[in-house]
Amino acid sequence: MRGGFKLIAVVVVIAGAVVNGSQLKGDYSKLSGIIIPGFASTQLRAWSILDCPFSPLDFNPLDLVWLDTTKCLSAMNCWLKCMMLDPYNQTDHSECKSRPDSGLSAITELDPGYITGPLSSVWKEWIKWCIEFGIEANAILAVPYDWRLSPSKLEERDLYFHKLKVTFEIALKHRGGPSIVFAHSLGNNVFRYFLEWLKLEISPKRYIQWLDDHIHAYFAVGAPLLGSVQTVEATLSGSTFGLPIPEGTARLMFNSFGSSLWMSPFSEHCTSEKVYSKHFSGGRRKKHSVYQCDDLEYRLNYSGFPTNIINIEIPSVVAEAYPSFGDKMQANLSNMECGVPTQLSFSAREIADGTFFKAIEDYDPDSKRLLHQLDKLYHNDPVLNPLTPWERPPLKNIFCIYGVDSRTEVGYYFAPSGKPYPDNWIMTDVVYEFEGSLYTRSGNLIEGNPGAASGDETVPYNSLSYCKNWLGSKVNITRTPQSEHEGEDVQVHLDVEHHPGTDIIPNMTRTPRVKYITYYEDSESLPGQRTAVWELDKANHRNIVRSPILMRELWLEMWHDIHPDKKSKFVTKGKRGPLRDEDCYWDYGKARCAWPEYCEYRYVFGDVHLGQSCRVRSSSADLLLSYV
Repeated sequence: MRGGFKLIAVVVVIAGAVVNGSQLKGDYSKLSGIIIPGFASTQLRAWSILDCPFSPLDFNPLDLVWLDTTKCLSAMNCWLKCMMLDPYNQTDHSECKSRPDSGLSAITELDPGYITGPLSSVWKEWIKWCIEFGIEANAILAVPYDWRLSPSKLEERDLYFHKLKVTFEIALKHRGGPSIVFAHSLGNNVFRYFLEWLKLEISPKRYIQWLDDHIHAYFAVGAPLLGSVQTVEATLSGSTFGLPIPEGTARLMFNSFGSSLWMSPFSEHCTSEKVYSKHFSGGRRKKHSVYQCDDLEYRLNYSGFPTNIINIEIPSVVAEAYPSFGDKMQANLSNMECGVPTQLSFSAREIADGTFFKAIEDYDPDSKRLLHQLDKLYHNDPVLNPLTPWERPPLKNIFCIYGVDSRTEVGYYFAPSGKPYPDNWIMTDVVYEFEGSLYTRSGNLIEGNPGAASGDETVPYNSLSYCKNWLGSKVNITRTPQSEHEGEDVQVHLDVEHHPGTDIIPNMTRTPRVKYITYYEDSESLPGQRTAVWELDKANHRNIVRSPILMRELWLEMWHDIHPDKKSKFVTKGKRGPLRDEDCYWDYGKARCAWPEYCEYRYVFGDVHLGQSCRVRSSSADLLLSYV
């Protein structure tokens, strides 16, 4: 996706027992977790020797490949050999292969360095937060994977899901308690596939018990539950990941990855035939349908998305698709100019079932490769067709968290560029959702089905908010400011009716220039299980995992869950005070530290301004009792 390493997954832990020198009440020592990074968020290292001609920078075993910006810029052809896969069988290049790094260092900074480190930081701030709250080193286990592979290839080549299962079991044996799953973006797709794979790995009678024993809570952050529209953009024009490389080169690389289709948008009204029924009916039926769609798919426009995802011009004259250059290309361009091109529009269903790629097969050589991947790696996956709507995982605690009210891309207009492949398409316009309306890059309003809010700049709102379907018929809604507060501007609606398949739109006020968190909580619909949805105003898709607001809420929720004296099913939202020294600051108007109940002036040698000397009181652990 545009803007860098956006599709990330993590399983995180809360396992400390000390905050600011004070002992907390509750058995934190048993909690553990596993960090699972997501798309483009794990370092890849060379696993071969590659001599790069005309460059002093060769690739040797264990050299950094993703992401080494120096080699990417100075030896791009060699770098691409180590990055790209065969689009048909997903094998490495004959001259170079790469494999994922291991350990926490593989996910904290993708390109370590004084300048590049902060730009490529992924989970470094999160690890610092965990250390500050006393989480022990052996409570955090990282299990990186090759994010270029489709789910079935992850298991086939690397036994990734076997290793993940073993890691959960080791964590339970080592710590004595279950793990907390914290997945971001594509990581939710990885975790969903793992749960389906686990059904086939252990007996059905043991499945639910295994989940109860090994997983305490699942935090789904920025989950593309119905896919991300930006995947289609990357497929046609390339995603540079913020690197200074040509878009055509990025397209070649992206479309060689089997994982490129894992994030494709799909309809919530269409389900796939189970793989077992395909096998059982194979002798009686020569052909099976990829999807079975309900009536709503054909009565509602755009497969439940705000608008058609792709609008593309197809030349009226079929000529040789992409000559390299010279007189032959000029002749074909003249033929195209004589005819009137046809504009075709495609919905999410038509992208997921391959209709779109078949329509442009004569005009784009990538279509044949993508159709092969779509059929082999997704529609005929032996465990799960990932391009199907989610059901609520059978876990005890699920928290779905995402950002809202940012301008988000929901549709594109493409036309032939007249250039050779891979630059044969040009984006002529973009459709955005924002503030309840749809408009193009040129500023024109268009008709469609905009949602109650917009997405997080990367994933549309309808895809993020699909997890609201996991809530029951009665939902408690709370809206609070994101910043620290003493209870002002907190709005609560209890037992709000929720009808399955419909969005919940709270009738609550908003103060200008205030960022809110809206909580939807249900602990009654499913006995013994809790479901919650958190909507964070203006939270960016990638940066939400580094948000101190999110980390604060996660910490308080887990501290509340484990506390033996908790009085409510969810942590109270009545007030929020500082938890760390960084949360305290100097109030110049009152000439003292703000939040005197929580913070005090305590100078430490090296402080350069008054705000640095404001620190959390040593008795802050006692103040945490107010959140029980």
